[in-house]
Amino acid sequence: MTELVLSVSLHELCQYDELDEQLIVEVVDHGIAQPVAGRNTVDWVFDATSVHWMKKAVRLHTDLEIDWVAVAMVIDLLRRNEALERRNRHFEHQLKRFLDQ
Repeated sequence: MTELVLSVSLHELCQYDELDEQLIVEVVDHGIAQPVAGRNTVDWVFDATSVHWMKKAVRLHTDLEIDWVAVAMVIDLLRRNEALERRNRHFEHQLKRFLDQ
């Protein structure tokens, strides 16, 4: 099976998503998202998951005027919450299968 991986360059993010390059650098500097390729800033490439969290982080920073350290904490908590929700759904599915036997 072939896995399709979406990747977006820094230039594409700036152009199509109207994100400022400096905001993207801030997001990376605070560990909110990491490029999957590229050593230099202009060569950065991001996967879909990083783009998702990057957009959330930029919105939190610009719309709610939250500083980057707080944004990083919020994003970390949101990621943990999503992971817990996935685990919960998995366990609910297992429990349902167990009870249906």
